[in-house]
Amino acid sequence: MTKPIQAAFTMDPDSTEGVFTPDLLCRLAQSCNIIDEKPLESLSNDRAVNVLRLTDILITGWGCPAIDREVLAIAPRLKLIAHAAGTVKGFLSPEVFDRGITVTHAAEANAVPVAEFTLAAILFTNKQVFRFRDIYCSDRSRARTVPLTCQPIGNFRRTIGIIGASRIGRRVIQLLKPFDFNVLLYDPVVHPWEAAELGVESVSLENLMRLSDVVSVHAPALPSTIGMIDCNRLSLMREGTTLINTARGIIVDEMDLIDELCTGRINAIIDVTDPEVPEPTSPLYNLPNVFLTPHIAGAIGGERERLGEFIVEEIERYIAGRPLVSAISPVTLERMA
Repeated sequence: MTKPIQAAFTMDPDSTEGVFTPDLLCRLAQSCNIIDEKPLESLSNDRAVNVLRLTDILITGWGCPAIDREVLAIAPRLKLIAHAAGTVKGFLSPEVFDRGITVTHAAEANAVPVAEFTLAAILFTNKQVFRFRDIYCSDRSRARTVPLTCQPIGNFRRTIGIIGASRIGRRVIQLLKPFDFNVLLYDPVVHPWEAAELGVESVSLENLMRLSDVVSVHAPALPSTIGMIDCNRLSLMREGTTLINTARGIIVDEMDLIDELCTGRINAIIDVTDPEVPEPTSPLYNLPNVFLTPHIAGAIGGERERLGEFIVEEIERYIAGRPLVSAISPVTLERMA
């Protein structure tokens, strides 16, 4: 008789609240036996040893401990790691793949709210919503806002530059299709014919920075992309244009960006920074041409349930012997954020 498939959780319970609702846990229990619904917060104590020795499927999430050689040694049955969040780079050791353990993640589900956030940011910045708000609330009059409506602003036939045809970058491109936008793409691994299939024009990074009304960053954080958006490339942006970063703060040289923003020449909508929380004295908090948010573009609140639902579906596919939607290999991991 086949042993039932056993599943366990490891993640920070506080930061993952709402990912696995009671309904999703009931659905998961129809496919496998949940050893303990309470997540493991450590993988080195007695409780972890007792749980991991029985675990076939380990469901991870934000704040999960590292899964290294020592953890694998006490998890002899482990066959699948299903990450109910985006990147797995911070906690998976190469030994996971060496042992043939299957890995999947919910980055596809997390891409949805990031793309939605980006679309909203593009539409708002082209309409100069934040500028209108500031003037209107300051003056409590339309005397200065009415003349601004005659300026060449708005969303009709604006040029949007997408840096990186990642899963989020591609979702943004799809969301832009109903609008009258000209969309440019910079991604060195995307061939011009593939860009044409996406409905965008493939250009160099320099031309994208030069021609775009809005530049939106969706590239992964790789050695080749760290500091890619520097003073030289920022200087190519035309006056009044906007940089949006929902990818990784490290891709943009933050001091170069601050220097450029301090001139008042360009605007920025920034959801990610390097460091993750800027220093208390950072000009990013107070510059009038900066809209700074605390890394909220990804799944928050009720959006988190989408991550749990995606992972439950992946586990159902795995148990049924069907291909996974978001399986990760060592090769694909190198190209990921």
